[in-house]
Amino acid sequence: MDPLPINPQLSLPPDEISFRAVRAGGPGGQNVNKVSSKVELAFALEESAVLSDDVKTRLRTLAGSRLTHDGRLLIVSQLTRDQHKNLADAREKLRALVLQALEVPLPRKATKVPKGVRRRRVADKRKAAARRDARRVES
Repeated sequence: MDPLPINPQLSLPPDEISFRAVRAGGPGGQNVNKVSSKVELAFALEESAVLSDDVKTRLRTLAGSRLTHDGRLLIVSQLTRDQHKNLADAREKLRALVLQALEVPLPRKATKVPKGVRRRRVADKRKAAARRDARRVES
């Protein structure tokens, strides 16, 4: 298997990626019983030497249920009836996932509530309280 290019600076080595072809489910007539066209692509996330710890952490979060108990990222493709196309699709899914994990999220900045908004909120509360007081019948 060839290395998987992620971007111009990074590519995943072929020894960290493996795949196997299995029989696909769903409609397809007799072809589905004869041909192993579904592809399961496994990426050794924990053993990866090319990804930093930060990227691995983000990739674990993005992977969700696709992460196996032994730290492998499992991507499945059964889009077409052609094994080579499914392999290309699975490789593209892995590439997109790693690209997404490479993006460093910007830290959230806490914003302050403007003074005018606070004044209007208090004024509205006072008006509502005055309205309730006006409804009260004095005995």
